[in-house]
Amino acid sequence: MTTQEEQTRAGLRFPTGFALGAATSAYQIEGAVRDDGRGTSIWDTFTKTPGRVLNGHNADVAIDHYHRYREDVALMADLGLTAYRFSVSWPRIQPTGSGKVNQKGLDFYKRLTDELRQHGIDPWLTLYHWDLPQELEDKGGWPNRDVAYCFADFAATVHAALKDHVHTFSTVNEPWCAAFLGYASGEHAPGRREPQNAIRGAHHLNLAHGLAVQAMGARRVGGCVNLYAVNPATDSVEDLDAARRIDGLQNRFFLDALLLGRYPEDVLADVPGEIDFIQPGDMKTINAPIDVLLVNYYSRFTVSGAPGGRQSAAAAPTDSGSPWVGSEHVSFVSGGQPVTAMGWEIDESGLVEVLTRVAREYPAIPMVVSENGAAFDDVLADGRVHDRERQAYVEAHLGACKEAIDAGVPLEGYFAWSLMDNFEWAWGYGKRFGLVHVDFETQERRLKDSALWYSEIIRQNRRHEPTDS
Repeated sequence: MTTQEEQTRAGLRFPTGFALGAATSAYQIEGAVRDDGRGTSIWDTFTKTPGRVLNGHNADVAIDHYHRYREDVALMADLGLTAYRFSVSWPRIQPTGSGKVNQKGLDFYKRLTDELRQHGIDPWLTLYHWDLPQELEDKGGWPNRDVAYCFADFAATVHAALKDHVHTFSTVNEPWCAAFLGYASGEHAPGRREPQNAIRGAHHLNLAHGLAVQAMGARRVGGCVNLYAVNPATDSVEDLDAARRIDGLQNRFFLDALLLGRYPEDVLADVPGEIDFIQPGDMKTINAPIDVLLVNYYSRFTVSGAPGGRQSAAAAPTDSGSPWVGSEHVSFVSGGQPVTAMGWEIDESGLVEVLTRVAREYPAIPMVVSENGAAFDDVLADGRVHDRERQAYVEAHLGACKEAIDAGVPLEGYFAWSLMDNFEWAWGYGKRFGLVHVDFETQERRLKDSALWYSEIIRQNRRHEPTDS
């Protein structure tokens, strides 16, 4: 090991108990969409609709985690992961989204969590990562208030079955994406372009979070938001207003609701239509006490409100509208940083910024970085993937976590996105985020260089934890 490598690893030592894990989601990895009584999700429908997913890909098989979970848990153990964040498939457990429970679906997650615990890996369970049962979408989807109550019943069912298996439950993953990519831009399932219904859906996703927290009635429970540092391109009035708008819809709309029990007045003023969907008591429900805030972070936004600007097309592989309801005129411009294969700028300082902001501006709450990672154009050569760019990305963002902790942020863990290459939503299999390379034809798994490096960071931290003796 070189002196520089030794210094890097010495600088990435975290407090005792700090989780160093990786994350996945059910629809992106499980496959087995017709096995053991699983129902149909909006993503099953979406992927079968021509033009919705790049190259017509679908996740019917994905990376076959449903049948290969023991192999995958063994990989996690080999890497030394202390925690694993995953989601459960709502239609696998409750095929129509309400009513009868599919016991075979629950049994799969019992087997998975048992396997994790037997290997000393702490399971972190996410209830919803975008795979709404199709029958609930047929009844209106998230713009229909009743769906939030269906979700609360689902949460209670999962919690009752797995509360002895799981340390931490979280509710809705990235409600911004589910609402605004699903119902405004149409880039994600169900592919609707209905801006006012996107706002309505966002509120109901927040309500679903609060109702689920109440329904589970146990600790530890968390909420999950995807946050961005947002900068104006210049100090012009138009650009400053653009930054306020995007920060409001992306960050404050969800943080203020979950942690303060209110929506920002300026955001409600920005969006079109009547705000007639917030009922008495909703905000108190959404503000139900949680034990941890899960923060997903990938990049920084630099925005402009100048006339004639163009929306960034980096994150839209297929034809889609704007997700920025009420602020469609805002354009996203280069901040001058290197980019990933997704076209997302690499800026680890933004992670420090969002973590310290939450700690400074909101009631005290423990946090974890629940997703952070990057897609690059990986090349498999002689059985190896020398993904130095991904290693550098993870190293820089772990350094940002350490900086935030040193600044007083109560940060309790980091989860790399993603454990394995998988189905990347509208991008199909065209983008690889994994620490583990997957051959989508043979399903063979191979550790990338970034995985080996991350494993050593984990082992280093475990070696420096105090023992019970």
